[in-house]
Amino acid sequence: MNEVFTFFGVISHNHIFLIAIHSLLVAAIVLYFAKSAVSAMQIVPKGAQNVAESYLGGVIAMGKDVIGEDLARKYLPLVATIGLVVLIANLIGIIPGFESPTSNINFTLALALIVFVYYNYEGIRKNGVVDYFKHFMGPEPLLAPLMFPIEIVSHLSRIISLSFRLFGNIKGDDLFLAVILMLAPFIAPLAPFALLTFSALLQAFIFMILTYVYLAGAVSLHEESL
Repeated sequence: MNEVFTFFGVISHNHIFLIAIHSLLVAAIVLYFAKSAVSAMQIVPKGAQNVAESYLGGVIAMGKDVIGEDLARKYLPLVATIGLVVLIANLIGIIPGFESPTSNINFTLALALIVFVYYNYEGIRKNGVVDYFKHFMGPEPLLAPLMFPIEIVSHLSRIISLSFRLFGNIKGDDLFLAVILMLAPFIAPLAPFALLTFSALLQAFIFMILTYVYLAGAVSLHEESL
């Protein structure tokens, strides 16, 4: 995407620089939104506070059916923050002159590694090292030599699944938008922008729900064994 104009490309055309500066921009937007939401909190929310409360309530409702309300609230800071970062990173690339950080595999891989490390840490912390990895061996001891490597590969593949799904979809959206802007640079059709906005929301939702699913599988081993 180096051939597509970006505002920060005036400073440097280095792609690593562009992704880094857009990542910092996304972080600044998220922090500004969070600061605005809590700067003047009211009983009857309005403005940024209203949007933030609606978003957090939606994230809890989404996680309640997956992991239960108590755990959904416990892991709300992680899931809601990742969801907001992914959403803003996706949406910013729809604006001509900007590039989505999520269209770079390094950005999505970092997010996937955060989720991977955290849900395994939570699983070990709650169940203990022995019980957590014992779950990887399956219900039958005879199948343990076969099941354990399969489970390890399955868990490692989640890193690839999380990172490449998000990267592939957003990269494809960016290429699609680049073609649209080349064909109609001044009057871009509204339908593609609506489609890209929906895709940005969908990818953020998928990333959040999968994070809840992985956390549920890691911390609820005792319930699965009942």
